[in-house]
This record gives sequence, structure tokens and C-alpha cells, in this order.
Amino acid sequence: MEDTKAYKTAAFWIVFILVFALAPLRMTSNYQIILANQILIWGLFAVAFNMLFGVTGMLSFGQALYFGLGAYAVGLSFKYLGASWFLPAIGMGLVGAVVISILVGLLIIRVSGVFFTVLTLAFGQLVWQITFRWYNFTGGDDGIQGIIPPGILGDRIAYYYFTLCLVLLSIWFLRRLVHSPMGLTLRCLRQNPDRLRFLGRSVRYNQLGIYMISSCFAALAGSLMAGVNNSIHTDMLYWTTSGEVILMSVLGGIGQFFGPFIGAAVIIIIQEVVGAKTEFWPLIIGLTMMVMVLLLPKGLVGEARLLGNRLKSFAGGNRG
Repeated sequence: MEDTKAYKTAAFWIVFILVFALAPLRMTSNYQIILANQILIWGLFAVAFNMLFGVTGMLSFGQALYFGLGAYAVGLSFKYLGASWFLPAIGMGLVGAVVISILVGLLIIRVSGVFFTVLTLAFGQLVWQITFRWYNFTGGDDGIQGIIPPGILGDRIAYYYFTLCLVLLSIWFLRRLVHSPMGLTLRCLRQNPDRLRFLGRSVRYNQLGIYMISSCFAALAGSLMAGVNNSIHTDMLYWTTSGEVILMSVLGGIGQFFGPFIGAAVIIIIQEVVGAKTEFWPLIIGLTMMVMVLLLPKGLVGEARLLGNRLKSFAGGNRG
């Protein structure tokens, strides 16, 4: 049984890597490469968010804070220090995300439920407001334009593979984390925090740890997005960005590790297809998402697995 599961996992990773590694060979324009890059980055952001919500049960409405932090670390470094600071700025964004997530986390993990959610939203909106108003430094609502990665990364295909490598390594790490002893502790934290305390484990320590990890990878996604769009803007810090990643996770399946990634891909593709057809695309996309979430309560991946199990049971019953 374990061997079968290992083979399935290996086969999935091989297919996943091949699909994205070979994607540029089938693309005919820079626009398609940008779209593929956005799927990778939003997928990473959604998986990182789901480490909080899906694994631990901590619903944060402020992860856009760290997504925007990573983007602005790259954008501001590019503007004031030069293009050569593009790669160091990614590291600076990660360090900044760790520091801020610890400071903010120490305050917000003292509460739970809706109070935790509201506090994450409040801190996110505070940083957005500062960025929006501090026009002389951040560019305000104009943002920062012309962020071109230096050297070979200035090539769209090279930057795509650079993003692909970082996203694959990040998702591999997060998946290993989910299946590690810490991952088991986090799932216990969601189901029965009192039992975790009884076993002598610190609830707040584990909450702070996963909040920091999730925020760090959200910042990595934001920094990579700055290079894809060649610009940054205050919307990357706004609460609607947090709302989008929540919707991606719910649509893909919060109970499945790769569910949020699939949800991100589906939403981005729908946005591009519908947006090219009509100016009323926000309404159509909203209705489409509402219908899909209502009809597929376990998410796309969760419902697909449920259907697969039912088919296996049906086939086994027929053989019996």
C-alpha cells in the first residue's frame, strides 16, 4: 500500500514538473509565458496561505501584506539601488517578512477565530494605507514601473524557468513540512488545541511558526510577481488580494495540499478567457465562482478524489 502511494506521488511530481517545464515549447507569445508565470506564482501564494487555513485552521485576511512586502522590497530596491539589487532584494523581502510576521504574529495569535481574522485584515490595511499615502517614497497609487530583472533574467523564458525552480523548491518544502512531525502537530492544533496543550506542546509557538513560514513564502511569491509584471502597485497590498487567494484555496480544496494551486490556475484562466470576451467580466467571474463553490463544496481536487473513490468502490463491488 505504501509502495503504491509512493509511486503515485512520484508520478504526480513527474507529470507536474514536465507540464510546466515543457510549457514554453508550446507557447507562441510573451503573453502566454506571463500567464504561465502568474499561475505558478499565484499557485505558490495559495499553497502558502493554505498552510495557515487548510492545515492549521487560521483564517488570515491579511496575507496580502506579505505578498506586497515582497513585491515592494524588489521594486523599491530596483528604484533606489539599481537593477543589480533585484536578486538580493528577493532575500531582503524574505527577511522582512520573517521579522514583520514575528512582530505581528506575537500580537494576533493571542486571539482566535473571527478576532484573529479581523486583526490580520487590520494590519494588512494599515500597511496598505501607509504605502498608498507615502507617495514620495513608494509612488503611491502609481506604484513603480519598469522593473526589468538584470542579465539573463530579463529574458521572459529564462525568468519563467527561474520562477519555476523557486516555486517547485518551495512547494516541495511545504509538502515535506505537512508530512513531518510539525505538520502532524499543526493538524492537531486545528482539531484539538486543548489536547496539544495536554501533551506539553505550545499552541502559540506552533501558530507563530506556521504564520511566519506562510508569510515568508507569500513574500517570495510577491517578489517574483514584480519581475513578471515589471511593476508593482498598492493593490498588491490591498485586502482584495487576500480575498482572491482565499477563493483560490476554497475552489481548489482547502483539505488538499495541491488544491489551492489548481484553484489558482482555474481562476486565472477563467479571468483571462472571460476578460477577453466582455467588459462585464467581474460579474461573470463572480457568478461562476459562486456556482462552482456551491456545487463543489470540497473543492475541485477534493470532489475529484471523492468521485475516484466512489468509482473504485463501484468497480470493486462489481468484481465481488
